[in-house]
Amino acid sequence: MAGLDNLVFGGWDIFEDDVYESAKHAGVLDTQLLDQLRPELEAIKPMAGVFDPKFVKRLNGTFIKSGPTKMDLADQLRKDIQNFKSNNNLNRAVMIWCASTETYCEISEVHKTLASFEQGLRENDPAIAPSMIYCYAALCEKIPFANGAPNLTVDIPAMVELAEKQAVPICGKDFKTGQTLMKTIIAPGLKARLLGLNGWFSTNILGNRDGEVLDDPQAFKTKEVSKLGALEYILQPNVYPELYGDFHHMVRINYYPPRKDNKEGWDSIDIFGWLNYPMQIKVNFLCRDSILAAPIVLDLALFMDFSMRCGMSGIQEWLSFYFKAPMVPETLYPEHDLFIQLTKLKNTLRHLMDETLITHLGLDYYE
Repeated sequence: MAGLDNLVFGGWDIFEDDVYESAKHAGVLDTQLLDQLRPELEAIKPMAGVFDPKFVKRLNGTFIKSGPTKMDLADQLRKDIQNFKSNNNLNRAVMIWCASTETYCEISEVHKTLASFEQGLRENDPAIAPSMIYCYAALCEKIPFANGAPNLTVDIPAMVELAEKQAVPICGKDFKTGQTLMKTIIAPGLKARLLGLNGWFSTNILGNRDGEVLDDPQAFKTKEVSKLGALEYILQPNVYPELYGDFHHMVRINYYPPRKDNKEGWDSIDIFGWLNYPMQIKVNFLCRDSILAAPIVLDLALFMDFSMRCGMSGIQEWLSFYFKAPMVPETLYPEHDLFIQLTKLKNTLRHLMDETLITHLGLDYYE
């Protein structure tokens, strides 16, 4: 894989602050640490972003592109990509969507084919979100694209078609960091021991810009759909109806500015065991969203570039390990169990390196 000393970072924003000012404003990293890297961070300045307040209602972008059509905006993004690669003497690039969660939308006619999507770009179809324009621009430039947010972006038929046409890898969606990470660790354990589930109540407080955006009900709905899916897929209530056929699952997110990036999540889990005797599990996770997400972004940049060089185009299901709502081909059951996901990731890399796959077959230890 590419070495860290070969990476160059760049991107778009709807605010003009350089990376140093942006990081200082976010308050995730200590100022003392940021000051050690100040010249390097100040040198990274954002390109003007594509923004539509209908999709992110709680922010007011001040550094944004304009154009007569959404196709024109896509062309501007493509030009940005070309200039960035040229100015930095780059052979390859990867695009990862780390921006705010957009309002909830479902697949419509404009998303179903590449032809209809491109017509929608030319006609300013209101169902085409900014994230989709970024994705389209990346794939047109044969750049791998990963979606770190829960919004509908690369997981529409038009983008899958374009990725296959361009022979480019894609993956998503929604980085698995805090509360859902805990769910995909705990739920496989409950299932492995056949402990039943009556209910799982999850609530969060979060004070950063992500929390502010999610304070909008339509943006929260996008996140809620992503967060609710994992338990159903892991526990398989259709296979184990007596244990998981009727559990109650609720998710809440509350914007609380004093907490800033230090999200706190509470989970109250009502389970039952032998003879239906009830038990409870309580989880209080005081986490830092950006600290958990940053290594995921770096891993995905390296793995998506690796996939491209290996000729692995289309949906990269083997990278499900990193996502709350992993993209999979239509005929494949999505895997949410963190431990199975990790085995898939390791085995894919072993296969590509012509190494023996991990089986954990107990008979290997006996004569």
